[in-house]
Amino acid sequence: MRWFAFVLLLALAGCSSSGNWGWYVINPSTPQGWTNIKFLINGMGATILLSVIAASISIVLGLLVALPGLSTRRGVRAINRVYVELIRAIPLLPMLFWVFYGLPIVFKSMGINVNIDPFWGAIITLAISDSAFTAEIYRAGIQSIAKGQAEAARTVGLSYAQTMRYVILPQAIRRILPPLANQFIYIVKMSAFASVIGMQELTRRANELVVTEYRPLEIYTLLIVEYLVLVLIISAGVRWLERKMGSDERG
Repeated sequence: MRWFAFVLLLALAGCSSSGNWGWYVINPSTPQGWTNIKFLINGMGATILLSVIAASISIVLGLLVALPGLSTRRGVRAINRVYVELIRAIPLLPMLFWVFYGLPIVFKSMGINVNIDPFWGAIITLAISDSAFTAEIYRAGIQSIAKGQAEAARTVGLSYAQTMRYVILPQAIRRILPPLANQFIYIVKMSAFASVIGMQELTRRANELVVTEYRPLEIYTLLIVEYLVLVLIISAGVRWLERKMGSDERG
């Protein structure tokens, strides 16, 4: 971990030679600089855990939202469209405030005392927000599979659920994997909003460090690098998974 910090420091050395920069606050060769770096990096675990859980819930919820959108019943499709368009139209920050501060008030008006932990408040918000986008990805992927395959599956006696599980979804998932990966990256970046309700993730820790060190540009620069590393790791993992699924399909 320390080697990465040294590389970062060297990369920023050119910038520090001119102007009033203060990279010393994240200088790993000094005790205080190394302490600051560890303080920031320790928030990465919370960001990853939050993103993974929210994305996992979103993947399942998105599929449940997508299936009614494929129904032959107009009323069911209309309800699906209302949900998707409504959730997509609401910005993440006000939705987060509503989940964290508004829901306890609503429950209290019904005589139920509910306190939402910042971690779970952020997960609920991210999962709901992302489910609308994920549902559209599922819908497009499923509709890209030729209708003849579903009809052939039904003629051999498969039910609707069996057709989706054994015929349609395995093919659709290969096509929707890249956009799903983009949604995971979206969740990682949007997890920064969890800082406003007090969750100790990357951005929250950076904000606290700015208050004590008074060097926002340097600290937020390191924060950008941390998010960049996370996104690059996710992108590399998705490319590996795509190659593996492609080789399995050819094999």
